[in-house]
Amino acid sequence: MIVEDDRDTREMLGRFLELEGFEVQTAANGRQALDTLAAGPPACVIVLDLMMPVMDGWQFRDAQARDPRLSSIPVVVVTAAGSREHVAPIDAHAWFSKPLDLERVLQTIDGLCPRD
Repeated sequence: MIVEDDRDTREMLGRFLELEGFEVQTAANGRQALDTLAAGPPACVIVLDLMMPVMDGWQFRDAQARDPRLSSIPVVVVTAAGSREHVAPIDAHAWFSKPLDLERVLQTIDGLCPRD
């Protein structure tokens, strides 16, 4: 699951991961992601932007952590939000600054989620 409000980034990352053999779902904000996750099969990893409208990454992560069906899904943060200290409260498995190093993101996701 890719949760990213920037359409170009969301589509680029989604296409990249699909070409690498992953099944990808996307959402433009945290609220949409929670709705999608509730309606479908569980994701094996969530790639999460922090600064989004409607429900930002911090709000999403709080809701995810309180939901027993979603709380165990690992989160990989991708953000332009600054330093690691700024991201630390998210309690993510990993975090990457934008612009993304796609190979490093892929290596991290590979360790968390089997390819189709």
